[in-house]
Amino acid sequence: MRPSTVTRIALANVVANGLIVVTGGAVRLTGSGLGCPTWPRCTDDSFVTTPEMAGHGLIEFGNRLLTFVLAAVAVATVVAVFRSARHDLRRLAVLTFLGVPAQALLGGVTVLTGLNPWTVAAHFLLSAVLVALATTLWLRSREPGVGQLLVRRPLAGLAWGIAAAVAAVQVLGTVVTGSGPHSGDVDEFDTPTGDRMGFDPELMSQLHADVVFLLVGLTIALLVALHATDAPERVRRAARALLVVELLQGVVGYAQYFTHLPAALVLLHMAGAVLVIVYTARLVWSVRGPASELPVDATPAHEAATR
Repeated sequence: MRPSTVTRIALANVVANGLIVVTGGAVRLTGSGLGCPTWPRCTDDSFVTTPEMAGHGLIEFGNRLLTFVLAAVAVATVVAVFRSARHDLRRLAVLTFLGVPAQALLGGVTVLTGLNPWTVAAHFLLSAVLVALATTLWLRSREPGVGQLLVRRPLAGLAWGIAAAVAAVQVLGTVVTGSGPHSGDVDEFDTPTGDRMGFDPELMSQLHADVVFLLVGLTIALLVALHATDAPERVRRAARALLVVELLQGVVGYAQYFTHLPAALVLLHMAGAVLVIVYTARLVWSVRGPASELPVDATPAHEAATR
């Protein structure tokens, strides 16, 4: 299969994984988490939503249908990769595929436990991992293979440190949500219901913001170090893009906090979280060049011959 075809399908896989995070957020924010009150059926007697379940049922069932779209894209990705010459992409393709049934099962557990906030958080975090894997697969598919480090090892380590900070931000973000008003289900008066994690929302929001400040600081430090060491433009560009996305995400985060968590801004913040994951994966990918590029500190052959 042509490399360009693999790349296009891999990109579709990224989009599908990101989209289902946003639609899952819409389910939660509209109080439709139990629009289909059981699983794998929508009701005890039907696999599809019924008129009695009204809008909440349609929203939840629609999100379930998107899982089949995601599965189809994941299968297409596996087939495309295995039919190509890119053996180095096979593990990533299989992992992104296996994540789909894992997500479906975890979603089922979430419904059957009445939207337990811990399983809801795990549901989102697994999606975050799949977005990162799919992004890495897409980026690698655009190059002939994985080469050596293009930056000094401490800078590569800092890039991975940023990835760890992003992971901490995502985890704390789920705790903030799990301690706040958006439970994912509403009663007959459209009042949020469901268990909460039991943490102080103000304290968790502050802790979340503190780790975000740490993340932004680490990204700025990396960007300064990359310019100081004359690192390749691809790495500097990836760091700059991530910093911009982090700052925009921070603005949305503060806006939703001071406006008392309107659903539209919370959903925008979730979409921003997906972009942060995508651009973090891009940064980690960028520190290793294509297989045809020289590693950092390598001496070109023609220079060595003149010494």
